[in-house]
Amino acid sequence: DHRKLFAITGFLAVFGVVSYLVGSILWGNLLILPFLMSLLNIYVLKPGASKFQKKTLPKIEALYEATLMRALGRQTSKWLFGGMIGLLFFSIAFFGITNPNVIFFPESDPTTVFITMELPLGTDIERTDEVSHEAEGIVLGVLKPYNHIVKSVSVNVGNGKGGFFESSRSPNKALTTITFVDYQYRDGINTSIIMKELSDSLRTFTGAKFFVEKEENGPPVGKPINIEISGDEFESLVDIASTVKQTIDNSAIEGIENLEMDINMNKPEMEVSIDRDKVRRMGLTTQMVGGAIRTALYGTKADTYKDGEDEYDIMIRLEDRYRNDVSSLMNFKIKIEKHGESFHVPISSVADYSYGSTYENIKRKDNTRVITLSSNLIEGYNANRINDDIRKLLDDYEMPPGYRWEMTGEQEDQKETSDFLFKALLIAVSLIAMILITQFNSAAKPAIILMTVVLSTIGVFMGLGTFNMDFIILMTGVGIVSLAGIVVNNGIVLIDYIDIIRKEKKLELNQADDYKLARKEEIDTVIKAGKTRLRPVLLTAITTVLGLLPLATGMNFDFFGLFTKLDPNIYFGGDNADFWGPMAWTVIFGLTTATFLTLIMVPVMYNL
Repeated sequence: DHRKLFAITGFLAVFGVVSYLVGSILWGNLLILPFLMSLLNIYVLKPGASKFQKKTLPKIEALYEATLMRALGRQTSKWLFGGMIGLLFFSIAFFGITNPNVIFFPESDPTTVFITMELPLGTDIERTDEVSHEAEGIVLGVLKPYNHIVKSVSVNVGNGKGGFFESSRSPNKALTTITFVDYQYRDGINTSIIMKELSDSLRTFTGAKFFVEKEENGPPVGKPINIEISGDEFESLVDIASTVKQTIDNSAIEGIENLEMDINMNKPEMEVSIDRDKVRRMGLTTQMVGGAIRTALYGTKADTYKDGEDEYDIMIRLEDRYRNDVSSLMNFKIKIEKHGESFHVPISSVADYSYGSTYENIKRKDNTRVITLSSNLIEGYNANRINDDIRKLLDDYEMPPGYRWEMTGEQEDQKETSDFLFKALLIAVSLIAMILITQFNSAAKPAIILMTVVLSTIGVFMGLGTFNMDFIILMTGVGIVSLAGIVVNNGIVLIDYIDIIRKEKKLELNQADDYKLARKEEIDTVIKAGKTRLRPVLLTAITTVLGLLPLATGMNFDFFGLFTKLDPNIYFGGDNADFWGPMAWTVIFGLTTATFLTLIMVPVMYNL
């Protein structure tokens, strides 16, 4: 068989060498690969697998049998079971002592950074452009040492980043977008550090506010810090919101970038007051005066221009130099026809104007007026910890009757996701329990199997705590839910085989008059079943863990690059690793512990 295989693969390898000589690296590699894989399989993999099966596994089985014989003593079983319950509570306490960061969605090094510059409302776009050039100089100065990993820097004046449902167009804003090269080409530089340097350098800039954000990889959620204050009287609501904002600002809680109210109380306005008596005497109406001002500013549709199938409205309005000049606007003339004669009356003869300020808008939620205090985080700080500090601060703040505050935004989405995952886990465990009860026609055996699911979280908490990993609510939660489905398989295989052996020995056990002999037969049955099922349980766990390691470590391999340039470009990490890694590590930690629990604790609980 080996000679035939070598003949075929060797023949292909010869063509591969010829392909190398004619300059085709791709075909050369593809034709030589089967020969190399055959050598690896015959001289490395097969002998290694045979040695593992004939030498390593029998030693493990002997050790497992000796361990199981000791564990199945009546008192030993009780101590082991109690120790596992104690270890469960210890693992949770240990994880809490490590003070982990609890994060809603996986965070990764930013590929794109957005810097929104905001000037006072009403600022002319030319002034915004001037200030943006000053800010651009600071940004480029920070990026200078990292120019080799910066793909592009663009500035868009008249736009901000805005929220998912919010318009970002405004003449008082400018958006700077910084894009970095892909992860593998960054020479190990952490772009989160660059983002923090940008925040620190722009914090001292006077005359404008800056909001530094990275791209959103997950679903659209609110700001990490989002406090909604609601009530009926708007003036009182503004005062309360301002006081709450000042309280948080004075608390010196670190990590808050720029806490802002979602209402601008200083929006400039020009109020035009029409003299109704003068309007009537001149044969005008207030509607005509208002319409004239609207025409001057926004225009009136005069006609439609057609270009093939496309139609464009033709709008008539004042030129920019007149439209932005108050005197020209107030001298805009309204045509009047009276007694067969026509004459023009300037707006200033029937109206006057004054400058003032007003609110930009008033928002409502469930028919109640609401003002939102929100902020992004400075890179490197944890949202949950900052929000906990804010909660403690506001718990001591006495709200007037009829007014209340609540955490929304990302915190609200985080709570909804946590509740959903918890319900999903309960439903999954309930369905598993129903199927197991039907299968075994027993309540005790399914309880043993489901207990291993609970105890498998020991590995999750101990692993995350030992390696100081963050608890990602979404991905770690999904990992725990999926772990439940994996763990029960090994328990079912083991308990089902114990039942099969017991049925085979049923007559022998029933005929045993000696209680000790019957107990010995019972224990021998459990040991025999465990030893028989050791290999499938162990190999299932090993293959699953090894299969998840590339996902957990973020191992990346350029298959095409290897075959065309002999450059595999192997690297670890990246956006995919940051996203899927927490789920993979959760399954690895949990399954490793659950395998031990299945092999030792399932027989122990069955024995009890």
